[in-house]
Amino acid sequence: MLASDSTSRATSLELDPFVIGLKQRLPEELRESFSDEQLQGLRSALATRSWARHKVDLRGTFNIWRTQYYFVMVAGRNKRSLSRAQQKLSLAAKAGAITVFLLFSVLLGLVLLYVLKSALGIDLLPGHSLGLWDWLKGSR
Repeated sequence: MLASDSTSRATSLELDPFVIGLKQRLPEELRESFSDEQLQGLRSALATRSWARHKVDLRGTFNIWRTQYYFVMVAGRNKRSLSRAQQKLSLAAKAGAITVFLLFSVLLGLVLLYVLKSALGIDLLPGHSLGLWDWLKGSR
């Protein structure tokens, strides 16, 4: 059982893109001198990020005159934990969104109450009107 486990680990290391790239950059006399444990250690120490699949993964190149440029756009769910500054910013954004929603709701409610008051013919300030009811009646 242990032999098959170490064989599968060695096979997976041989197919690992980081290990393949590392061996390609090494001089020929050093390429096969590392043990599997050393390769695993180098992989965990030097491989900064394993590229995960993203919901949106758009990559390409384009030429402008004699220069070639590349672009990368990846997007997906953020699975990392937020830093303290990011948590504060997220909380402020949520509070701002809730405030804007509540302000809009209150203003809409006041406009609806004003239109209802005008429709019922209630005149709280004689001689003063916002003209909203007249505008609504005239738009029909």
